[in-house]
Amino acid sequence: MRFSRLRRNGRIDLVVEKDGSYALVADLLNSGKRSVELKDIFNQLPKIKEKLGSGNFSYVDSSNSEYASVIDGSGKIVCVGLNYLSHIKETGKQIPSFPVLFSKFNNSLAGHMDKIRIPYPDLKIDYEGELGVMIGKTAYKVGEDFEKYIFGYFIGNDISSRELQFRTSQYLLGKTMDGFYPNGPAIVTKDEIENPQDLDIITKLNGEVRQNSNTSSMIFSIGKLISYISHYLTLEPGDIISTGTPEGVIEGMPDKDKKWLSQGDVVEVQIENIGKLSNTFV
Repeated sequence: MRFSRLRRNGRIDLVVEKDGSYALVADLLNSGKRSVELKDIFNQLPKIKEKLGSGNFSYVDSSNSEYASVIDGSGKIVCVGLNYLSHIKETGKQIPSFPVLFSKFNNSLAGHMDKIRIPYPDLKIDYEGELGVMIGKTAYKVGEDFEKYIFGYFIGNDISSRELQFRTSQYLLGKTMDGFYPNGPAIVTKDEIENPQDLDIITKLNGEVRQNSNTSSMIFSIGKLISYISHYLTLEPGDIISTGTPEGVIEGMPDKDKKWLSQGDVVEVQIENIGKLSNTFV
């Protein structure tokens, strides 16, 4: 199943896609709530699937809707740096012995088709197309059975201000400015993805392919990331892991070829079997 969060009628509604249209999840569950969030449905997927199969539901009028962040911001945002060998080589970094972890805050969340504001014109803004993983079950000291803790997968763009990222030894400032983690447009449940470690990931800037790789090239696989992180902090339902970006970022280009993101640029991140995330910079 494919879930999205839509801004409509002055609120955000969780919807599920059916034949190219959307059904309101709150109605499918007869919850009586004005709305529900993803973390409310992790144990109710069979009921939602059954109701969708019955055809006894109404579609949402999405004509005046906008996509919100598929992440509701109630959980942790754990990001992974330097997780593709080709990206490490292009940026001249050392291969890490352990996953490089950092975080983003909720203010960085944005949706598909949202406009991303560049706060200062001289910032060195870069794209980073990534596969995101949403946790669906409390995970602590996870071993090889990591898959049962995953709810689904989504597309993220770990937008970075390079000079702020490397101003100090901590990445945070350059990573979590407003709107710097657009994601979506949907989260796809894990049963829809046969092998998350074999997905093509492509990032385009103004239609030009910049990143073209596959999740099989990760240094630390999804399972290793969940296991490593959960041995030091408990992962809760709704937490997400952004698994790192492959080669092709602006930071990895020769200095003479670097042209940082600017007003009017459109960045698209496409991941096989998940969809396409598009954002314009203003």
